[in-house]
Amino acid sequence: MNVMTIKSFWKKSAAVALVGVLLTVTACGTTGKSPTSTEKEIKVTTTIGMITDIVQNVGSTHVKVTGLMNAGVDPHLYKASQGDIKKLDDAQIIFYNGLHLEGKMVEILEKMGKEKPTVAVSEKIDRKLLRSGAEMATEYDPHIWFNVKLWMKATEQVRDSLIALDPAHKEDYTKNAAAYLVKLEEIDRYATEQIALIPEASRVLVTAHDAFGYFGDAYHIQVKGLQGISTASEYGSKDVSQLRDFLVEKKIKAVFVESSVPKKSIEAVIQGAKEKGHQIQIGGELFSDAMGTTGTPEGTYVGMVRHNVDTIVKALK
Repeated sequence: MNVMTIKSFWKKSAAVALVGVLLTVTACGTTGKSPTSTEKEIKVTTTIGMITDIVQNVGSTHVKVTGLMNAGVDPHLYKASQGDIKKLDDAQIIFYNGLHLEGKMVEILEKMGKEKPTVAVSEKIDRKLLRSGAEMATEYDPHIWFNVKLWMKATEQVRDSLIALDPAHKEDYTKNAAAYLVKLEEIDRYATEQIALIPEASRVLVTAHDAFGYFGDAYHIQVKGLQGISTASEYGSKDVSQLRDFLVEKKIKAVFVESSVPKKSIEAVIQGAKEKGHQIQIGGELFSDAMGTTGTPEGTYVGMVRHNVDTIVKALK
């Protein structure tokens, strides 16, 4: 190949490459998105499973979510491990509940908040809609996911935070959140309709700790817990006696255990009622501070709520 032929070859190659680049730019401009091969997932770290579920639904393919707390884990008592610290460090954005649910992680989350977006999903909920913690006069009950309407507000918080971090995918986040909110509206109606089937005199939900206050307010069922809103609070013989006497007086036939709380506390109440001549059964296991195992229906927020409602109605109806 002579010199002129070589020069001609490189001129043609450069022209072809330029056309290829222009076509690629034109294609990107038409769709408004970068090519799929160059897109990167946003690294998100969450605390409890209920928040993980929101982020997965709203973020979809644009996020890679790492949840710290799995099935059966009590967030009130949870201590972050070195591995958890790394997951928080690696994240581009962190979502947590707030309202001191993750009590032992507050300092860590505050530190992370100085370095990257660290969002409490309860942040924008009107404080007038929150329940005050009975044993902590200045605090709020953190179990907001048990009022599905409040959890819809948490979903909107996640949506808006992802949009602020990644505005290029605003349309997708908005669409995904809208679809998820429809599911929440449906499970909210289901809970209202099903709990209403329980005779009013039997509409009493007794559990190991006071996690279901929002549920009681939203779906009109009386709630009693042996412990306070945090499992970090201690219960004593007086608490057991008072709950036992309440159950005997009201002739309550069933109480419930929780997947993230040891059964021994509620079993003490059952034994106390038995000694008083009143038989009480365990109506089933409810998911309170943690969802079910990943891959099961109860491993999703909607599935968890449905399981709880069906278990309560079956035992009390």
